[in-house]
Amino acid sequence: MTKEIVHVTAVETSAERRAADTTEGLVALAPAAAAALRLLADAIPRGARHDDVVEALKQAGVHEAFASVLDAAAAAVMHSTEDPYDFDDRQHADNLSGAASQVRDVFRWL
Repeated sequence: MTKEIVHVTAVETSAERRAADTTEGLVALAPAAAAALRLLADAIPRGARHDDVVEALKQAGVHEAFASVLDAAAAAVMHSTEDPYDFDDRQHADNLSGAASQVRDVFRWL
């Protein structure tokens, strides 16, 4: 008998079905990612060991995936700016990059 609370093998969203190359399609992916994390959070009160859930997140590289999104956003801000010395654009990109670093740090501390 298995002790698994849930075993998700795939998550398919409407965005995947219609090629997630539009803003609308990409926005549909975020709720799917959040739903997967909520399944893991829900597994803890249902009997999963919290250390196992955290370790599974670390092994899956969730923090790297999330940080990569923030890094890509920072790069996009700097790529789209006409003036690389524009304070507002630079600050926005730095904030995104800093958030990516903090996400990575959080998982190092766990």
